[in-house]
Amino acid sequence: MNGIVVMLVAALVLFGGYMLYGRWLANKWGVDVNAITPARRMEDGNAFSPASAFTAFSHQFSSICGAGPVTGTIVAMAFGWLPVVLWVLVGGIFFGAVHDFGALYASLKNNGKSLAQLVDKYIGKTGRRLFLLFCWLFCIIVIAAFTSMVCGTFAQSAKASDAVNYAAASTGTISILFTFVAIAFGWARNKFNLKGVSEFVVAVVMVVAMFAVGMAAPLRLDTNAWIAIVMVYLVFAGAMPIQTLKQPRDYLTTIMMLVMIVCAVLGIVVLGVNGQATMTAPVFTGFSTKSGMMFPVLFVSVACGALSGFHSLVSSGTSSKQVSNEADAVKVGYGAMVLESFVGILAIVIAGIMWSTVNTLGADGAETGTAFQVFARGVAKGMTAFGVDGTVATVFMQMNVSALCLTSLDAVARIARTSFSEFFANSNDALAIDSKQGAMKVLGNPWFATVVTLIPGLALTFGGYLNIWPLFGASNQLLGGMTMITLAVFCKCTGRKGWMLYLPVAFLLVCTFTSLVQSAMGCYAAVAAYGFFGTIPATETTAAVSVAATKGLQLVFAVLLMVLGLIVAVNCLKELFTKEAGSMPDEEPEWTELGRQHVAEAAGKAAASGSAATDEA
Repeated sequence: MNGIVVMLVAALVLFGGYMLYGRWLANKWGVDVNAITPARRMEDGNAFSPASAFTAFSHQFSSICGAGPVTGTIVAMAFGWLPVVLWVLVGGIFFGAVHDFGALYASLKNNGKSLAQLVDKYIGKTGRRLFLLFCWLFCIIVIAAFTSMVCGTFAQSAKASDAVNYAAASTGTISILFTFVAIAFGWARNKFNLKGVSEFVVAVVMVVAMFAVGMAAPLRLDTNAWIAIVMVYLVFAGAMPIQTLKQPRDYLTTIMMLVMIVCAVLGIVVLGVNGQATMTAPVFTGFSTKSGMMFPVLFVSVACGALSGFHSLVSSGTSSKQVSNEADAVKVGYGAMVLESFVGILAIVIAGIMWSTVNTLGADGAETGTAFQVFARGVAKGMTAFGVDGTVATVFMQMNVSALCLTSLDAVARIARTSFSEFFANSNDALAIDSKQGAMKVLGNPWFATVVTLIPGLALTFGGYLNIWPLFGASNQLLGGMTMITLAVFCKCTGRKGWMLYLPVAFLLVCTFTSLVQSAMGCYAAVAAYGFFGTIPATETTAAVSVAATKGLQLVFAVLLMVLGLIVAVNCLKELFTKEAGSMPDEEPEWTELGRQHVAEAAGKAAASGSAATDEA
């Protein structure tokens, strides 16, 4: 099969899904373009920070489009490329995009409340605390998996060539610089009131300069050193005000990502013209591989490209606090997910083209590198076909996919520390964490909560992402299922139609609990064979203890996630069947003094502008 055909057909299907189903859903639920969003009403100079449609989209897209659409799709191609393509298209349009937009929309109608706070309101306080604990544990797994992947991409390898190690070192250096460049860009944007074209031009110039410096002075470090650097970065990224680092970084990342998508598409087209875009990967290999049965392995491996529960934490936790107009909600929520699904399609096509020369499913990654590197090499090959220098193309591509992973990581770190603090907060108010009363002086401190979260994440990181990924996929989709149930309850309580959520809920709960049980059984077997329940061979003492410790920790997480998920799901289903339709209307708007001031100023400027236009007429 020609990769161009697959790419074009998928693009048309996804665009059609956005234009038809996405807009239909917005009309069905009732998007109000005249409503004053929580970002404007509750502006506080920290979490609530109104942004332009593109900036809000950039934050959502760069935060959700991390490792999943690349790693998950490539790993799942063990079943053949066709099943993965079908799940990305169907899942992206009818599962993932609905999930992301729904979480964003529900938060907008409830004063920017996070998903846990929505659970509190519609399910109950016990459900809220259990859900927050689930979210915190899940975020720890995400931190471990993504940190392992990105550090593996940056690290030097004795088995790799000089060119590969140079690209890895340059990518890592640029990633360090990216943090400081993002802060500088955010400062310049606010200081000089950069908007539109001027904002874009300054961003591009700073990105180009960052790449030039990074490639001129590559930093060569091993995996452990990079893990330490990433963890230090996450401490600051998770605790700093969102407009200081996260918002400008997301803007820069999205520009890079859009360029990457264009380069990937052009590369595939050029390779096709040269007769090199044939997908050599098998179309279908069967319903079972060494990884397990297609159900549930395929559907938990391909997370972010089709559906990801993590996205709901971004939609309700941070994006809803930046959307300035409800009209932007479809673009930000539904649109960002559709674009991410397209990235997943690109990863499938590129891996399919590279299949004959690279075994993308190597278990140890020693010969093939991470899925990031496989994807980066594939797009770089296409870029060189239309004249870009091979080294520059490789560094650019690896930096793109690594930047996406890092933006997901800092979003997860922020969500995790918020979940930790919310767990101890007594109030369900969106600003409860900032009360700083009693124990919340410590537990609500962003620096303390971030560090507490990163410690267990660091411990899991050393297990390697291939060992963590199945647990991440299953818990991620379970979170998605619980989000869908909560959204169904929200729709029923507010008098909206929620029937389009019922089938996804049923499928996700069955799929994820099956996968978690299998993961727990696998971890238990490993611990029993090498750890506390068996005799450790004298020749494998160090390795066996390492395996036992890693698998034992994963087993604890798997069991906790299953128990918490089951309790929350049962409570949500109970409320879904017992709540009276239309019994809980949308919340009354809340305001901050800063919000009142800025909304009043904007209204005054609009009135003056209208008056001037009338006089001129």
